[in-house]
Amino acid sequence: MTAFLAPGSPPRFPPAETADDEGLVAIGGDLSAARLLAAYDRGIFPWYAEGLPPLWWSPDPRGVLPLDGVHVARSLARTLRRGAFRFTWDQAFPDVIRECGESREGGTWILPEVRQAYERLHRLGHAHSVEVWTGAKLAGGLYGVHRGGLFAAESMFHRATDASKAALVVAARSLSLAGIELFDVQFVTPHLARFGAVWWTRRRYLQTLRRVTTKRVDLGGLVLQA
Repeated sequence: MTAFLAPGSPPRFPPAETADDEGLVAIGGDLSAARLLAAYDRGIFPWYAEGLPPLWWSPDPRGVLPLDGVHVARSLARTLRRGAFRFTWDQAFPDVIRECGESREGGTWILPEVRQAYERLHRLGHAHSVEVWTGAKLAGGLYGVHRGGLFAAESMFHRATDASKAALVVAARSLSLAGIELFDVQFVTPHLARFGAVWWTRRRYLQTLRRVTTKRVDLGGLVLQA
């Protein structure tokens, strides 16, 4: 049975294994930093639409990008080699998350309260962004949540050809070198499959998560590897 959480209640969740057939674990609660971090530590993430309370999910299967097997198309590899883009880390987090919400066709789950919640996580050092620039213009990027050896990628966007693809590859390479072991993408879309994303069972995901979240990984001064 899906759990119902009261706003302001202690940041606790039922086990992810109790999710229903769609992966829904709980309804309600709030987007406090403590609750969000408790969710990611347990393999759960929020995803909902305007007019609904927060919905908390742990799908089975789960999308993962194996960091030792990221596929890079030849054309993208050439783009990276010739230095068409400039990359930064945590230099424009609010801009990246805003663009991720605005660039979605057919609506977005990145509502104003979601942006505020993840910007709060960013200020606390738990959420990070990769920015892709052409000159002084933000051309693309991605953001996600960091917990130990986990990086949970939440969304990405592009305003220039290949900018979001470049952000994903640079993020994967850089985070792997920094010690990240689990790169969560939630779902394997056709786009992510081209980069090597695969489905894991929830059981495998949670077992790996429990191991890697005990690891100490410092992303404060991450050096990006293009």
